[in-house]
Parts: sequence; C-alpha cells; structure tokens
Amino acid sequence: MVMYKNIDGVQIQMTAEEETAWLAYQDTPLTELERHLKRIRLKRNNLLPKTDWWASSDLTMTDADKKYRQDLRDITNGLDTVKKCEDLTWPTNPRESS
Repeated sequence: MVMYKNIDGVQIQMTAEEETAWLAYQDTPLTELERHLKRIRLKRNNLLPKTDWWASSDLTMTDADKKYRQDLRDITNGLDTVKKCEDLTWPTNPRESS
C-alpha cells in the first residue's frame, strides 16, 4: 500500500520510515482521555465547516457568530481529565438558538 502525507495541500508519498512510524502510531492504544478528546475533536471538526460560509466576503459575522466559532476552536483547551471531557458543555450555535 502506498501512503501519502499532505504538506501545504500537496500530497507527497511517505518514505518507508514514515509509513512504519505512522502505522506504529495507529496501533498504539489510546488512553480513555485521548479517546474522549478524539471524539470531541471529531464533533468540533464536523461543526466548524458548517459555519465557514458565515465568513464569506459578502457577509458580516455577528459577535455571537464569531464567539461561537472561537469557542469551537478552543473547545479542548483545559480538558486534561476524563471528568472534564464528560462534563463538557458545547457552545450553542447562535443561528439555531433563535
């Protein structure tokens, strides 16, 4: 199997050493905290693109829009325990709360 990495939007074939390191990394079991953080990041990475159109050049984002997007980007800040991950409160999308 040929594996690629993405550098500045360009796909470059990995060296054999990079492939070996990546596969070893993928096989490393995640801690409970890492699993929680991964799920949070996946959800955040799904929500953020849904707001990208708000930043179109012909639109003006409200302060609430900007805050929501920033809150999503900062969602994992300070999450250093499983308990904090489990107690996480997601920011409310200002365009859905009306």
